[in-house]
Amino acid sequence: MGRAFEVRKSSMAKTANAKTKVNSKYGKEIYVAAKSGEPDPDVNQTLRRLIEKAKKDQVPAHVIEKAIEKAAGGAGEDYSTARYEGYGPGNCMVIVDCLTDNPNRTIKDVRLPFTKTDSKIGTPGCVAHMFDHLAVLGFAGDDDEVVLEALMMADVDVTDVEAEDGKVSVFAPHTEYFKAKTALEEAFEGINFEVDEITFVPQVHVEITDEEVIANFDKFINMLEDCDDVQNVYHNATIKN
Repeated sequence: MGRAFEVRKSSMAKTANAKTKVNSKYGKEIYVAAKSGEPDPDVNQTLRRLIEKAKKDQVPAHVIEKAIEKAAGGAGEDYSTARYEGYGPGNCMVIVDCLTDNPNRTIKDVRLPFTKTDSKIGTPGCVAHMFDHLAVLGFAGDDDEVVLEALMMADVDVTDVEAEDGKVSVFAPHTEYFKAKTALEEAFEGINFEVDEITFVPQVHVEITDEEVIANFDKFINMLEDCDDVQNVYHNATIKN
């Protein structure tokens, strides 16, 4: 595939408000996962993945427990998924994933960042075909052939394995996440995943070099991340300062 995976974490300032946003996001996702399946992470693999991810992002235990208890009690909101696609500053492609209990409010909130930055929200599917929905697992190492062999022995459907700068990145269809992670844990004792995601990886990238466009792009992303219903923002922009 010939591309190095870039982890595009939100560069949110470590303020109280930002931490509250992160906790709220995980609380909502964990609640939905527990409510749509079993509220037991030993049985519900999606719930287990979210709990592990939340702990890595230092979400307090009481936030996780409260979300699971709320789902187990059968009370609370009914959330549905919503996905919006379009073109952001610099003509980059953007996917915005949301969890909402009020779709009319959500589309209004998501549309505003596009409008305020002269961007264009599009129709469903307008850019998603230019992204691959993948499980991405990254860890220290330099021998991609050994990793690939271990995955193939476990009958994992692998999209790509790359080794670069002392890091190995494994790409697999998102449906193979648990199988791939289990195979790696069994093959390499004590493995520590520095990247552990189900995400959208762009097939092509757009470089943004103009300072005004970069500033507009930052404004666009920050406005989207400030929307309460927005869970994840994926894009294909590469910023070149």
